[in-house]
Amino acid sequence: MGKGGKGAEVATAVAGAGEEENMAAWLVAKNTLKIMPFKLPELGPYDVRVRMKAVGICGSDVHYLREMRIAHFVVKEPMVIGHECAGVIEEVGSGVKQLAVGDRVALEPGVSCWRCRHCKGGRYNLCDDMKFFATPPVHGSLANQIVHPGDLCFKLPDNVSLEEGAMCEPLSVGVHACRRADVGPEKRVLIMGAGPIGLVTMLAARAFGAPRIVIVDVDEHRLSVAKSLGADAGVKVSTRAEDMAEEIEKIQAAMGAEIDVSLDCAGFSKTMSTALEATRAGGKVCLVGMGHNEMTVPLTSAAIREVDVVGIFRYKDTWPLCIEFLRSGKIDVKPLITHRFGFSQKDVEEAFEVSARGRDAIKVMFNL
Repeated sequence: MGKGGKGAEVATAVAGAGEEENMAAWLVAKNTLKIMPFKLPELGPYDVRVRMKAVGICGSDVHYLREMRIAHFVVKEPMVIGHECAGVIEEVGSGVKQLAVGDRVALEPGVSCWRCRHCKGGRYNLCDDMKFFATPPVHGSLANQIVHPGDLCFKLPDNVSLEEGAMCEPLSVGVHACRRADVGPEKRVLIMGAGPIGLVTMLAARAFGAPRIVIVDVDEHRLSVAKSLGADAGVKVSTRAEDMAEEIEKIQAAMGAEIDVSLDCAGFSKTMSTALEATRAGGKVCLVGMGHNEMTVPLTSAAIREVDVVGIFRYKDTWPLCIEFLRSGKIDVKPLITHRFGFSQKDVEEAFEVSARGRDAIKVMFNL
């Protein structure tokens, strides 16, 4: 399995002469992170050992820190946090042919079984036996070094930084959503939510050729960021359900034409209802965000207009396209990285506080 390692025993790494002790950021209790030793699993023939250089904080990391769980994934023992990452290869297994020591790589964080129906059918993101960084009981990647399968490490071109490589993970969510929603040059796109995932989804939709993109949020600052990154229009809305009808009129007016595809990157009853009602007959709505586990939405109205509804879970086969978008300049994720921290105990605590606070923080990045 390799990878960050499964199970949660806080093992003291045994450092040989001249070897450094591998340290990681462990989630040990609610609102408590501690930098402690992290013993790596043995390197398998198809594994690589990677020195982490850039690790981003995701909303799920913050949620685990606050609640020690997401849905049925419960942190029962100390766990290394982090899954948005890139680094430099320091050792390769005997069977790894496509990578070499010194290569700069972005890591796809999920290791599927490759044996089940989903994996064999090409939808490995749905694998029931997925081992995903920082999803209990699997350890994450906010560490000096980790071990991971070589085929899930993607070499970065010279003009793509390690920070950009780490951003391939959130960008992959947007790319997968655009694929599921069939975004293209003839599809006008509405995006609900201008948080980090809404912004990367907007960038992906533009790279897929969407000619006009309208983005919606409750926060004026987020909308201004979205417009600076290329949104054609932004519409400020409220959280009140009674305002929805008037807001849909504003959204449709901002689009200036029918809305072909809506991507709900917030995932609340109101945002999904707005997306379903605003999208044209025969259009498509993709649920990306997971704000609510259960929703009350106007499905009958959507059904009689044959509005297709799809969802996404993580991503599949997105890293090569994300890297090409970054290499070619079709997508620029650098403006999304708003805060940077080192890797001390103080840095880790401060970084998570900044990320949880939100406000002007979009992506908080550790430089190791």
